[in-house]
Amino acid sequence: MFNIPTVTNQYSNLIADKINHKTKPLGALGKLEQCATQLVTLFSQNVADEDAFKTFTPSITKPTLLVFAGDHGVAAQGVSIAPSDVTSQMVANFVSGGAAINVFCQQLGWQLEVVDCGILHPVTAPSVHDCRLGSITKPLNTEMAMSTMQVQQGFDNATQLLQQLSHNGCNTIAFGEMGIGNTTSAAALMAAMLNLPAQQCVGKGTGVSDDIVKRKITVVEQALRLHKSQLADPITLLAALGGFEIVHITGAMLGAAEQGMAVVVDGFICSAAAMVAIAINPVVKDYLIFAHCSNEQGHRLMLDALNVTPLLQLDLRLGEGTGAALSLPLLQAALGFYNQMASFADAGVEQVVS
Repeated sequence: MFNIPTVTNQYSNLIADKINHKTKPLGALGKLEQCATQLVTLFSQNVADEDAFKTFTPSITKPTLLVFAGDHGVAAQGVSIAPSDVTSQMVANFVSGGAAINVFCQQLGWQLEVVDCGILHPVTAPSVHDCRLGSITKPLNTEMAMSTMQVQQGFDNATQLLQQLSHNGCNTIAFGEMGIGNTTSAAALMAAMLNLPAQQCVGKGTGVSDDIVKRKITVVEQALRLHKSQLADPITLLAALGGFEIVHITGAMLGAAEQGMAVVVDGFICSAAAMVAIAINPVVKDYLIFAHCSNEQGHRLMLDALNVTPLLQLDLRLGEGTGAALSLPLLQAALGFYNQMASFADAGVEQVVS
């Protein structure tokens, strides 16, 4: 479905040798060394040979963060403290520059774009991409959230967006989301994919009461029973349990990998999309950088199941792509030390032996 190039490690020895000969003890920069290795590996896929690689200076170009917004019919099932109207209100806030993600992107150098995947009240603005699959999904505990045709349309929308961004020079992408009720959808996807009980996957989302958490668990259990026959295939799984924004994020991760981009994964909802993307095409995992572990209950279990270690642990539970946005300085620092830090030989320093 997505033609994602296999990531080759043709220069892995050269990358490791360069990192290990910097003026520091072996491994002293910890996760930054892992980040540097992954980024340099991704960005050097089209470098012709070892001679060209030795003069290659990898860099992050035109980093872009897309916030995908969608409304969920399940929100009317008593699973959130806020009504679906808030999704459109927050999209308007993104457009006017007043949200946390606006502040972080402006501070840190991301280009921010907003995508309407299907919200109740469309926000008309030049900066909002119209990728609407409808105005709201169906309640996932009573019927299919959407059709498989809508899933495919969402993938097509996302692929076109990523092709355009790549054409414009972006090589590093991150995704955020906005959608009242979407932690319920993500928890259902997690429970289905990891074969876990709903109570291990459902959390407090925006900060709901214990009674609402119990209601969310019941709703997820109902959805899993209702759609039991639809859960093995990732496309019908998304149609049954997903959201319009989750579908787009899944497709965008796959589409970005097709373009050879580094993909920064945000929190609980985006990690659920990543699990689906990996189920569709496992090669995509090599392109993913997991930004943070959120404060949503199931996220740590999800990251453990994916066998990945996030860069940050800040107890965030906002969404919007805020955790992904905050990771950019670390990624830039990783490439910064790789490109600019002196080697022992360059600096005339006796090599440290660990």
